[in-house]
Amino acid sequence: MQDWKPLFDGNSLQGWHRYGKDTVGIAWRAEAGVLHFVPVQHDRGDLVTEESFENFHLKLEWKVSEGGNSALLFYVQDDPERFEYTWKSGPEIQLLDNQRHPDAFKPKSKAGDLYDLIAAEEDVVKPAGEWNSTEVICDHGRLSIKMNTKTILTTTLWDEHWQELIAHSKFADIPGYGLFRSGKIALQDHEDEVWFRNIFIREL
Repeated sequence: MQDWKPLFDGNSLQGWHRYGKDTVGIAWRAEAGVLHFVPVQHDRGDLVTEESFENFHLKLEWKVSEGGNSALLFYVQDDPERFEYTWKSGPEIQLLDNQRHPDAFKPKSKAGDLYDLIAAEEDVVKPAGEWNSTEVICDHGRLSIKMNTKTILTTTLWDEHWQELIAHSKFADIPGYGLFRSGKIALQDHEDEVWFRNIFIREL
């Protein structure tokens, strides 16, 4: 088992780029230890890691603006010719204001939910503007998601049940969706202000 390594050094966007691009753009900014997304009019897009990961334990902290929406994605394929958006290849963990954003009132789309696939067992997200901790553990097909130290979702990837979940979701007609066993970590541009910090990963 490897030691924790930072995916964000707190001072730069080294190790990241926009999905399908070579650059980061101006919307994502490193500010005093915080990775801040500002919804400017251009030069935007989801942020993805340079590295791909297979079996890993990821942890980070995040907060959104009032009514804000973002997401943490994994196993993303950085291939816009096949997948127009990050969410068309990698499963998406919803990050949003559960008190104000309309998605929070839809099934499987609250903060902590595996978007349109599995609802979290418990809503433990903090109000907009407050920091939340999230952990994602992908270990040879076993997925666990923690929010604010509580395990809120567990499942097995790639098996028959997983494929049935996909078949009954908005992703059903996307070839290969949710079946990749390695890929990038992505942070979503959903046109709302969002902040991340203390982003660490270790390979399992």
